[in-house]
Amino acid sequence: MITKMKKLVFLVHSKEYDMFLEHLRSLGVVHVSQKQQGALQDADLQNLVAELNRYKTVLRELTPHLSETEKFDPNRKTGVTTAAKAVEKYDLQVAEKLVQEQTLQALNRDRAQLLPWGDFDPHSLERLKEAGYVIRFYTCPLRAFNPEWTDKYGVIEILRDKQKVNFITLTHADVEPDIDAEQVHLPSMSLSKVEEEIAKTQAAIDAMPVKMMHLATVGVPLLEKAVAELENKVDFGRVRLTGESLAADTLVLLEGWAPAAQIDGISKALDIKGVFYDVEDPQPDDDIPIQLSNNKFAKLFEPLTRLYMLPTYQELDLTLFFAPFFMLFFGLCLGDMGYGLLMIVALPIFTKLFQLINPNFSKWLVVLFGASTMLCGLLSGSFFGFNLYNLDIPFVQTMKGLLYVDSSTMFTVSLAIGVVQILFGMAIKAVNLTIQCGFKYSLSTIGWLMLLITVGVSVLAGIDMGNPVVMTLIIIASVLIFLLNSPGKNPLLNIGLGLWDTYNMATGLLGDVLSYVRLFALGLSGGILANVFNSMAIGMKPDNPVAGFIVMALIFVIGHALNIFMNILGAIVHPMRLTFVEFFKNAGYTGGGTEYKPFKLRIEN
Repeated sequence: MITKMKKLVFLVHSKEYDMFLEHLRSLGVVHVSQKQQGALQDADLQNLVAELNRYKTVLRELTPHLSETEKFDPNRKTGVTTAAKAVEKYDLQVAEKLVQEQTLQALNRDRAQLLPWGDFDPHSLERLKEAGYVIRFYTCPLRAFNPEWTDKYGVIEILRDKQKVNFITLTHADVEPDIDAEQVHLPSMSLSKVEEEIAKTQAAIDAMPVKMMHLATVGVPLLEKAVAELENKVDFGRVRLTGESLAADTLVLLEGWAPAAQIDGISKALDIKGVFYDVEDPQPDDDIPIQLSNNKFAKLFEPLTRLYMLPTYQELDLTLFFAPFFMLFFGLCLGDMGYGLLMIVALPIFTKLFQLINPNFSKWLVVLFGASTMLCGLLSGSFFGFNLYNLDIPFVQTMKGLLYVDSSTMFTVSLAIGVVQILFGMAIKAVNLTIQCGFKYSLSTIGWLMLLITVGVSVLAGIDMGNPVVMTLIIIASVLIFLLNSPGKNPLLNIGLGLWDTYNMATGLLGDVLSYVRLFALGLSGGILANVFNSMAIGMKPDNPVAGFIVMALIFVIGHALNIFMNILGAIVHPMRLTFVEFFKNAGYTGGGTEYKPFKLRIEN
């Protein structure tokens, strides 16, 4: 459901405008219609937004380091006393880490270059040069090495392998060797010195997480407080610029929205302050903010509605209507009693997993999904890939007789569920059109609903299409579809539009229904994979009882963990697709509503 809203129009003297906004913010229930008037040109506001975004970025990067509390040294001083200092310190540590990593890369290159030549002191080369001799380093392919170089230039082989030769020449300073080989210019440090520097640099890099953890411990609370304060300033600045100046800038006009249930309290608070205001009913062309107000069950599914789009104020909130279907779809896609039971037993783990998909998913939604998975698992009898209905136990066989559904029947059930949801969506569309435009605008949708249900029931019940009742219903539906689809327009135009709707319905409806086959396909594929992992676990275990149990357990746990993870993703994504495309389309859902965000003081997390 959508909370009923009232429009508030304020007229404030410009000298009292800031004081009025502070009072309005203290109420914390009025959504101000922000037109962003002048906000993009306001330099102060731009600076605040830039600072806020920077603080949020650093806060987001530092927060994960709070989990490393076992490394925290309470006596270590960070020198961070403000949020600005925390950001500055963070930038320095990030820059330091980047420099150290670049240094390490350079040192590793030097080490790789020095390794073939061994560990020697580069200063000894300088002393030798002062004595009038020069040592040069060369490398060449094995086939290109000329043994004559040995006598002519004092060649000494350092390393020879199947592909190349590394060698040095020892000559007088005034002799330039004429050698067809690549001369190597080595680093100025010895190999042992380079390895020493690598160890120091790697130690500095390894210490970075601890330094970042200490910064996070001190800086995160400071940043959270600073972010809340900056958000308050930014909100205030944006709202302040929203006001429309009147009467030579002596008055300011401001518009806002509040839930109808809050109007009495707002009126009392404003009357005490002597503020001039007016309360109006929403108009069709108003951008009315949306506040969803559902029962506890539907509220669990609101994150899915928000993931798509909030409804507009004039249409129905479909959260309550798609929630049971979505829960059923998830269960059919996962379809294993063991998986459902595991979701409930290991609730904290699976809650974290689901919150990776959407942070607003609650643990109770996971419980509902687990219960649905267990119930749908009864249709196939699958328990971690094993078929419980193969057990020769009277109770189990009784359950099988009552609940078991084979694959071919499950295919039909998936299509039947699709037909039911699509027809339900069309019924909602008729209600929506009645609410928004009037009953006569819903007649065409009612006609299609009547035609589809009549034909469907007749086919399933084996009733002849020539039956008077069936013919009467089809004729009434045809009149609604072809003559009353656009009230007030030319009948010939209505017929043309009716033919166009017929074409779209004939081509689109079949595709929409067939989309629900994915419920059957995902459940079947998940069951097959679970069975494959069970067969692997049993077939690949060694004969040794201990080793066999360990191998079997590892394959079983890892295999089913992968299967659960992949199937949970599918069991969320594909029902979302069926909901957002097939159901929302046939329900005539447009969406695009603006979320209700009251102007109020932010508090630190």
